[in-house]
Amino acid sequence: MCIRDRNDIVYLKRLERMRTEFLANVSHELRTPIFTVQGYIETLLNGALNDEKVNKYFLDKANHHTINLSNLLNDLIDISMIESGEMRMSFRYFNVNDYINQIVKEIMPLAEQKSIDLIYYPVKDGMQIFGDKGRLKQAFINLLTNAIKYTEHGKVEIFIEEEQKYAKIIIKDTGIGIPPGDINRIFERFYRVDKARSRAVGGTGLGLAIVKHIVEAHNSKIEVKSKPGIGSEFSFRLKK
Repeated sequence: MCIRDRNDIVYLKRLERMRTEFLANVSHELRTPIFTVQGYIETLLNGALNDEKVNKYFLDKANHHTINLSNLLNDLIDISMIESGEMRMSFRYFNVNDYINQIVKEIMPLAEQKSIDLIYYPVKDGMQIFGDKGRLKQAFINLLTNAIKYTEHGKVEIFIEEEQKYAKIIIKDTGIGIPPGDINRIFERFYRVDKARSRAVGGTGLGLAIVKHIVEAHNSKIEVKSKPGIGSEFSFRLKK
């Protein structure tokens, strides 16, 4: 057997292993909210529906899990489209201050719920960056949502450092941070640094994987700096 054939076999086995792991992860992630919702509904049908002290509580919980399930399915669709090359990108120049201010406005209620300062430091008027506005918004929202979820107190900041040909986007938080051994794995599908905590605060385990794909589709690379107990910083560059 030649080296090329051996390498092809190794590659195919690796793909098959990744596929098996992915399907196992998807099955597990789907099973949890489905079984939980089923449990709440069965409890209601078995008599709790007529108990005003608990019926709304169970309905609220069931609704929460159906939202999580919907988010998971949407993220799975996005991952599938990205990795199959079916996700179409539409690149154009747009005003960066207007764009980020609008995203901050949408995310602000989440920060206010936790009394966290969400701050954007505007760049010079009229500055434009180049990219797919829709997909980049998805990346921004994933990064900002994560930053807020894993910050108990303090602030989440958005900076833009202007370089010669690029704008460096920086999202910085004062959150719990990421252990050094986990930084290289956080962009893997379904990887969670703290599984129990991650599920408690919500999230599908696919957000950062989607961010990585979107940033790479812009011929860029996402970088991470983090210190446990101090905070994290995510950054990437966009053409201006």
